[in-house]
This record gives sequence, structure tokens and C-alpha cells, in this order.
Amino acid sequence: MNAKDTQVFISRIIGLPIVDAAGDQVGRVKDVVYHLRVNTLAPRVRGLVVELFARQRIFVPMIRVHNISANQVAILGQVDTRRFTKRDTEYLVAADLFDRAVSRDRPTRIFDVSMVQVRNREWELRSVALRSKSGVSRFGFGGRSTTEVVRWSEVSDLVMLKGRTAAHIVAELSDMKPADVAKELHDLDPERRAAVVAALDDETLAEALEELPEDEQIELISALDTERAADVLGEMDPDDAADLIRDLPSDVAEDLLQRMEPDEASDVRRLLLYEEFTAGGMMTPEPVILDTDATVADALARCREEYLTPALASMVFVCRPPVETPSGRYIGACHVQQLLRAAPTLLVATMLDDSLEPLSPSSPLAQVSRFFATYNLVVAPVVNDRGQLIGAVTVDDVLDHMLPDDWRGEHMDEPAAEVSNAAY
Repeated sequence: MNAKDTQVFISRIIGLPIVDAAGDQVGRVKDVVYHLRVNTLAPRVRGLVVELFARQRIFVPMIRVHNISANQVAILGQVDTRRFTKRDTEYLVAADLFDRAVSRDRPTRIFDVSMVQVRNREWELRSVALRSKSGVSRFGFGGRSTTEVVRWSEVSDLVMLKGRTAAHIVAELSDMKPADVAKELHDLDPERRAAVVAALDDETLAEALEELPEDEQIELISALDTERAADVLGEMDPDDAADLIRDLPSDVAEDLLQRMEPDEASDVRRLLLYEEFTAGGMMTPEPVILDTDATVADALARCREEYLTPALASMVFVCRPPVETPSGRYIGACHVQQLLRAAPTLLVATMLDDSLEPLSPSSPLAQVSRFFATYNLVVAPVVNDRGQLIGAVTVDDVLDHMLPDDWRGEHMDEPAAEVSNAAY
């Protein structure tokens, strides 16, 4: 069920097997996790509760869900196998909603809820299936049951009215851009901020953390327990995580790195080898890298991947295998505008920008900024002395390092409308 607006009723996926990319079963669906949004906005589905064969229940975010069919749920990528723990602002469809009584003109209960995909791997709860009893029959037995399916917003008991509790604030933040979430956190009093931070999911908190001033980043990450702090750092862009870790005491930094997922920690450790104000210290280790036999169609498919920022998607890099950093021998780069004008079957390796020399990881900030200005770029390759592509610097990383240290703090103190207009 990949098509948008195709409703999936939760009762029909409870108990379905979860299979990985290889087709192997890893567990079964036990419930669906959601969080509320204010007023009549439909709740956002966060993920699935999955029971492994060892009876342990884990959380699988919806971004990992590739396909839902009548027989199974297919997932992609790695999942966190730690035991699932529900946060205060999270709810479970089956456990919290099924058989729940709701206010109607006759006894009514919820017997099912549907979800629908509204964007790529982003789901919302859509409809509520209700079962009502029409009263007692003339023979004294239970009356006839009737069913109806209504929109979530039509069930007043389920709608979260706007308020300022931690749960309401988290609901409000769910539809905000990271910069606006950061401003909300900045403006909260310490006690309320702590409650909201505890309730936010790791990805939202990581994105907001990247938008906060450095001193507030340190204060916030230091207030988290070590396991949660490591999880949040793992959700951050590696270059942002490295910048934050540099500012922490060395023993705390090493403890956090030890607790992060090995792949995520490895990316951050490689960035920590370089000085902060160099190309190596500013780069991201996850640009779009293609093999020498990749076609224009292959390249455009990669540039459409949801996790890519517009800057990273503006250029692809061709390398000999392996095609992850540090790559095999770096061959060259191609602009996405050129890809859009070319035939889909053309090899990307035949249309590289020969005038674009890569940056060295030791290139200082002044040289990097001149490089961007000279070539009118928003992303640039970084290649080491062995000819391997080790990352790419984006223009936002350059600006972050060129602006005054307190620029984010000044940004936070502007009115919300001005902040939004300035940032977007």
C-alpha cells in the first residue's frame, strides 16, 4: 500500500510479520505509536511497536517502513533493538484507543482507527470506526449494533484543544520547522523546557539543537541522561554533532561517542581529526557518491532521496568503489542542473565539471569561502592526499563558521515572524 490517501486500518496490521530488506522476518507488529496535534489536526504516526522473537518490544519509526501489504510490513535500514519505552506525550492506538468509550447520543466505543500516508513515509491517523448500541430490544436482550466511520476531528473526545502543558507544546512543535522549534525551546522557562525536551522525539530534538546557540546546545545536551544524549547526537548531522562534541569535556565526549551507534560515532570521530575551521572540520561525510557506471537516471534518483538537503542534492560525485566515504579514487563532480538537461541513459562520468578542483581537508575557512564565491557553489568536494573523497562542505556550514559566535542567540531574540522570514 504505497499510494497516498490509501487508508490502512490498524486492526488489520496488528500481528502482521515485519520483514527486513532481505525478506527475513524480524518480528510482528503489536501496536502503532502516535502523538497528538492541537485543535482538529490529525495525529502524526511516529512508528510501530514491534515484538521480536525474544518477546522484547522495540520501536520502528515510520521512516523505516517501506511497504504495508495485506500479509506483511516491509522495513528498510537498521532498527534500534533496545526495549520500547513510551514517552508521556506518546499514545498507542490499540492499547489506548480500541474499545474506548466516546461521547455520543448512545453508548459508543472505538473499534478501529485508520492511518494514511500523507507524504513520503509520513503517516497520520485519518478515520475512527465507531460501534454504537441502539438500546435494549423488546425481548430484554442487547440492542442492535451499528457502525460508522468518521474523521478524527469529528470525535470531540479525541481532539486536543490548544493549551500550554508540555503535551500541548509538543503537539504544537510537531508542525514547526527546526528553527522555530529551537526558538520555542529558547523562550521556555527552564522547568517547562526540561519537560518538553523529555517528551520530544530524538529526531525533532536533534534538528532543533542544531539551530540553538552553542552555549544552549551544551546546556541542553548536558542535562540529558547519557544514553539519551548519545541517541540525540546520533540523529544530528555528523558535522554538527562533531562541533558540539568538541565543546564538551573530553571524558564526557568520549563516553558519548562510546554509546553512539558505531557507524554514527565513526563519522563523527573522522571529523574530529580536523581543525574546526577547515574544510575537513566543516564537511559532511555523506554526499551523493556514484560509481563510474552510473547513469543520469541513477543520479537523479539519488538526488530525490528525502534525507538530502537541497545543498547536498545540488551536486553528485563520481568515484571508484567503494562509493561511501572515504571513497575509492575521486573522479569528478557533476551539477544537478546539467543532469536535468541530459538524456537519462547518459553516463554521469562523461559530463563532469573539469574546471572544479576539490578542496583539501586542511583548507582554511578563508580559502573555502573564496572557493564558494569563485565557483558560485552551494556544495564542494573535499579530497584527501590519497585522492579519496572524504566529504563535502555545504554553504550553510561555511556561513555557520563565518558568522559571529552569538548570531544564533541574536536570532532567537527576534520576533517569531521576523525569525521565520529571515531563516526561510
